[in-house]
Amino acid sequence: MHIDILTLFPEMFSGVLNTSIMKKAQESNAFSYETVNFRDYTESKHLKVDDTPYGGGAGMVLSPQPIFDAVEAIKDQQGKKPRVILMCPQGEPHTQAKAEELAQEEHLIFLCGHYEGYDERIREHVVTDEISIGDYVLTGGELGAMVVMDSVVRLLPGVLGNASSAPEDSFSNGLLEHPHYTRPRNFRGMEVPEVLFSGNHAKIDEWRHKQSLKRTYERRKDLIEQRSLSDQEKEWLKEWQND
Repeated sequence: MHIDILTLFPEMFSGVLNTSIMKKAQESNAFSYETVNFRDYTESKHLKVDDTPYGGGAGMVLSPQPIFDAVEAIKDQQGKKPRVILMCPQGEPHTQAKAEELAQEEHLIFLCGHYEGYDERIREHVVTDEISIGDYVLTGGELGAMVVMDSVVRLLPGVLGNASSAPEDSFSNGLLEHPHYTRPRNFRGMEVPEVLFSGNHAKIDEWRHKQSLKRTYERRKDLIEQRSLSDQEKEWLKEWQND
């Protein structure tokens, strides 16, 4: 996968993308990235990339010309048909399912804006996806792009050390992840559940599934409502509801 990031602040990405798993992913050639300062593409002699909104109002709006030209140049250079992702609080909420979908692509372009917003023609004629990381407003799209990139890159083949780590993550199967324990077995009188020492993998899997469902029921009932429950899961839910 190759990722291009259109931003006015390319220096924001170096720390995040050249550390930890993201760095290892690049070293293993799972993905590469390039930051593109779209100010370099403006035709304004004063290097402007924004202007006042037609009809009046507060703030400045990103102009279409630099964005159109930057995306077209990237497409010509890469020779692929990319997904062009606009980071925007109006976009669809980012989910694990969306990360898994984007992880199948060869080329992604992230648009990170500032100011009041984007010229609507950017949305209509350049963008393929609009993504939000939450119902709040940030000063720019850079932090959101980093979040989405991290969620996508970690799913690429070979990036995580354990191939089973990603499928067991919270939300991958529609439930929150089960509790985890490690040494010591007894810490300040707090014991690890006995089933985890049974050696019976079927029993361990069943315990983890039940705990995963319970945690989701207690913390995210909305996910339970979206799930098609098995007969066993329905029995477990009755058990907790009766309690």
